[in-house]
Amino acid sequence: MTPSERKNLQKLDDLVLNASAEELKKLQEIDSQNQMEGLSLYEVYLDSSSLINQSVKNPSRKS
Repeated sequence: MTPSERKNLQKLDDLVLNASAEELKKLQEIDSQNQMEGLSLYEVYLDSSSLINQSVKNPSRKS
């Protein structure tokens, strides 16, 4: 594992370890959806870390 991969994995670990119950539920939903497509949460996090962080931290509001 490269230093960059370790850094990204640590960021994902921190996101999960510091998440609230609501954030963990959203992460679980994201992970479940992506597992059906054969992707891990880590792979998705690498491809779109800002998207995952945004969707976990800022729930969408329905009008």
